Amino acid sequence: TGLPKAAVISHMQVLKGAAGLWAFGGTAEDIIYVTLPLYHSAASLLGIGGCIELGATCVLKKKFSASQFWSDCKKYNVTVIQYIGELCRYLCSQPVKEGEKNHKVRLAVGNGVRSDVWREFLDRFGAVKICEFYGATEGNICFMNHTGKIGSVGRTNFFYKLFFPFDLIKYDFQKDEPIRNKHGWCEKVKKGEAGLLISKVSAKNPFFGYAGNKKHTAKKLLCEVFKKGDLYFNTGDLMVQDHENFLYFWDRIGDTFRWKGENVATTEVSNVIVMLDFIQEANVYGVSVPDHEGKAGMASLILKQNTSLDLEQMYKQVVTYLPSYACPLFLRVQEKMEMTGTFKQQKFRLVDEGFNPSTITDPLYFLDNSKKAYVLLTKEVHEMILSGKMKL
Repeated sequence: TGLPKAAVISHMQVLKGAAGLWAFGGTAEDIIYVTLPLYHSAASLLGIGGCIELGATCVLKKKFSASQFWSDCKKYNVTVIQYIGELCRYLCSQPVKEGEKNHKVRLAVGNGVRSDVWREFLDRFGAVKICEFYGATEGNICFMNHTGKIGSVGRTNFFYKLFFPFDLIKYDFQKDEPIRNKHGWCEKVKKGEAGLLISKVSAKNPFFGYAGNKKHTAKKLLCEVFKKGDLYFNTGDLMVQDHENFLYFWDRIGDTFRWKGENVATTEVSNVIVMLDFIQEANVYGVSVPDHEGKAGMASLILKQNTSLDLEQMYKQVVTYLPSYACPLFLRVQEKMEMTGTFKQQKFRLVDEGFNPSTITDPLYFLDNSKKAYVLLTKEVHEMILSGKMKL
């Protein structure tokens, strides 16, 4: 995720954000538990704003604690919880306690929960309705999943597109820009294909940009997309729309990379890796290899407590569930994952550090195709990769 920028928030956006809890079925009788930092718009606009809009009770925690989460919910009779990104996974990683379903929480409102965690959360903590939504602080588009379809951020239809005109367009990962045809226009993707989500900017759907930063504001706008004079907000997110019109988050454009002429979605790769029972977390990114086009996949791993890395299982998992070009060539085992203040994985430093065993003290492994296994990445192996003696 990029560095934080100050977004301009209009009164209308504050009111729209505050209506989120109401739209998911929140009422004045609800007790809403907010554990997120208040500089995050989900906590300030949706959480606090939503409580004010409903006239509901707010239980505000100074700092999120996975171990105290459910005891707080019982203590304060919480009925609505808020989550972002990894928060649900932290809760699922806690040791199992007796009476975990013994609470009054009926709604969990938030965004960015993985499908596997979503299922585990429901199995473990009972009949909580997960209200997943999609939106950016500065964006002019939002999706809401009212049906509880696992993995989806919401569903679109004819009326929705009348109010919030959006499209998914073809994107060139090599050039890092939307694909334009010979006439200079962007092209829409087919259903089932990943495309860049763009949202039309108009008087009804304005984009206010970033405070005091014209350059960043301009970078977020796409002009002349389908016709002369049109203007769209570039979300920077790749989405897939299925044949039932459900929408799924696929990846961030900066996180997707190309290897062997194919696009690799980091979220897809990490979702496959975290299915292994000894993996707590996987952060996938692309690293440059001299004399090779594109970027080679690398995964930074955090192991679950009291487990060890099973390289044989890891190899089996990636070659079974991923196409060959998406299998991470390098593995790095870390003690702790670097996160932003809003529970998003940091990739910048990891990308910069690459896969050099002389400068990285963490254990490193390399996918040796000739041995059909992950092997320890020694200085010798590293030199063979750089000199081109080792085939990638």
